[in-house]
Amino acid sequence: MEREGIMRVLTVAFLVAASTAGADPVGITPDMMSVTVDTASGPVEIMREQDNDAVIEGDFARIARPCPNFCIQPMVPAPGVTPVGELEMLGFLTDPNVVVIDGRVRPDFDTGAIPGAVNVPYTEAADRLGELGCEPDFDGWICDGEGVKSAALYCNGPWCGQSPTAARRMIEAGFPAEKLFYYRGGMQMWRMLGLTVTGE
Repeated sequence: MEREGIMRVLTVAFLVAASTAGADPVGITPDMMSVTVDTASGPVEIMREQDNDAVIEGDFARIARPCPNFCIQPMVPAPGVTPVGELEMLGFLTDPNVVVIDGRVRPDFDTGAIPGAVNVPYTEAADRLGELGCEPDFDGWICDGEGVKSAALYCNGPWCGQSPTAARRMIEAGFPAEKLFYYRGGMQMWRMLGLTVTGE
């Protein structure tokens, strides 16, 4: 009887150890576990959460906010803008010709952002096109030079209007729509997929 009890305890201990040690790795794709991006504070490795039981919590888990203000945004916020997903955003973070822009107001940005993104609140987007290589003009900006970078915009998620508004204001100020990319999933999808967030 004593031997059976010991065997039962050892079996349970083995199963617990196996389930903890045997957690399936969570890759970005079958061939990509992580992407390292340069940020102002040094390199950051972006990867997915490795806890197979992790769930999204906090404000980004809320799915029923009233419209307005939390209305579902279109996939294309303005004609000529290209919608993109997470894999494209990861590629943009390592592309020197693309600036990843977090279009949220500063308090939202400070709650956590995509590593390597630059905070350009939607209220300032039309005034900061010089950071993308545009030249000031009396009527807005001249953005047709070879040194003009593309911009990939995102905000809180599919229900957030901050980056779509930034895109429209940038276009009105003279930025070419074909150089704009829109990640509609934003922080809600980024967090849902367990990808690395600044400050966490």
